[in-house]
Amino acid sequence: MIQTHYEKIQEYLNMNEEISYDEFRDYYQNVIDELDANASGYEEEQVWKALFITESIMSNAEDRQKRTKKKQESKKFGKMQERSRVYSQHFTKRLQEAGYSEEDINEQFEKMLEGSSGEA
Repeated sequence: MIQTHYEKIQEYLNMNEEISYDEFRDYYQNVIDELDANASGYEEEQVWKALFITESIMSNAEDRQKRTKKKQESKKFGKMQERSRVYSQHFTKRLQEAGYSEEDINEQFEKMLEGSSGEA
């Protein structure tokens, strides 16, 4: 369920240390499995949460890809980033079709980020 993944990404974003590659990969795969199975039927609130999750994964995978010394992990982070980007673009398009401007989307995303840092 997307809510569970949303709560988990909030937890990860509040951690002081970075999760292991294996945990990141498993979280990513669970999210992708959920999106593949259910994303087309998401209501608006779920689309917002899915966008937040995919943007967070995409950003984190990009950062990890640049920093990792292991070539195999670097390739996998690149694939995670690209797949997350496709979903992120899909959710952004759905929100735009629902009448949200890019500014609206950015504002809501910032509110969600603030929520992950405990400030909201």
